[in-house]
Formats: sequence, structure tokens, C-alpha cells
Amino acid sequence: MIRAFLLSVRQLDDPVIARVFIKSFFTTLLVFALLGAGLWFGAQGAAHWIFGANRATSTLAAVAATLGAAAAIWLLFRAVAIAVVGLFADDVVRAVEVRHYPGARENSRDIAFSRSLAMGAGSAARTIGANILIAPIYVALLATGIGTALLFVALNGWLLGRDLGDMVAARHLPHAAMRDWRRTTRWRRLALGLAVTGLLMVPLINLIAPVLGAAMATHLFHGKKIA
Repeated sequence: MIRAFLLSVRQLDDPVIARVFIKSFFTTLLVFALLGAGLWFGAQGAAHWIFGANRATSTLAAVAATLGAAAAIWLLFRAVAIAVVGLFADDVVRAVEVRHYPGARENSRDIAFSRSLAMGAGSAARTIGANILIAPIYVALLATGIGTALLFVALNGWLLGRDLGDMVAARHLPHAAMRDWRRTTRWRRLALGLAVTGLLMVPLINLIAPVLGAAMATHLFHGKKIA
């Protein structure tokens, strides 16, 4: 995994990967801007409908919604960022394969945008749903001091490893072979997911972590010496 990380970092200056970072970064910002705008105007409309034409109440509701949007950004950033990178994953996988695995590139296939969109949406839904489902356990483990953080990293590491691995494998394996591939690579994918989850928790580095994760997943798929 260290080798995969170092190779991925060294390729960040690749123009293709740099473009993917820019596109995914601004697309992620757009998603959250739309979320914030929706909450702002939605809260104003709801307050107007409930309390009548009271400008102060509507503004207060909109401010509260904006604060809620800020909290949502912090909570949902990982899920949305990985899902967005999934839309542009073909470019990252192609760039890594061209530089490091040219033979494998000849046998790969590009994924239709509709399937990339479906995979990205599925990734976000799994991440958000799983974390909501397990939220009561997060709260219960707060008393331990460290239990909540450990469970968060373990759960999201497992989810990220699955989704990043599938992002690459789907470009090389038929659908029927995916189940066996997941079974035989579960520990390497977990290590990948834990590493990317850690990167996503570091300010500033978390901005490039999704692209790094896609590149690392490509090395994981092709490089059996990576561990």
C-alpha cells in the first residue's frame, strides 16, 4: 500500500489527473452549493408557509438551514467526493495504466457515463445509509473516548475499499467475475479503504484524497506486489 501511495503521489502532476482533480473538486463544490441554496430557499418557504409573511422568522430559518448545510458538508463530503470522482474515474485509471501497466490498458474497457453515475450514486447511498444506520452505536461509543473514531474509520474504510476497488475492476472484469475478485482481495481493499479514509480526515489533503484513492486502487488491481 505504501508503494501504491507513493506512485500515486508522484503522478499528481500528470495533466490528465490534474484535470480530473479540478473537475471533481468544482463538481463537488457545485453539489454542495446547490444543497445549500436548496436548504436556504426551502427553509424560507417553509417558514413563510408556517408562520406567515414574517421576514425575520424566514431569515432566521434560512440561517439555521445554512448552518445545517455546513454540518452536512462536513458529514457528507467523503461520500459525495468519492461519488463525484467515480464519474471521472476512467481518466484516472487510464492515466495510471498508460504509465505503469500499458499491457493491461489494451484489455480494458471504458465504462458508460450512465454506469459511472449509477456506481457513484450507489457508493454515496451506501456510505450515507450505513453511517446513519450505525449512528446510535457512534453515540453509545462516545463514552469510550476512542471507540466512535475507530468504528467510523473501520466502517468507512471497508466501504471505500469496496467502491474504489469496483471502480477499477469494472473496467477489466465481467460482472460475473466481480464477486470472486472481491472475495480474494478483501484485505487489500480494506487496507486501501483505511488509507484513503485517513487521508480524507486530514485538512487540505482531503481535497486530493479521492483522486489519490482512484489511482491507488488502480495500482492495487494490477500490482500484486503492492501490500
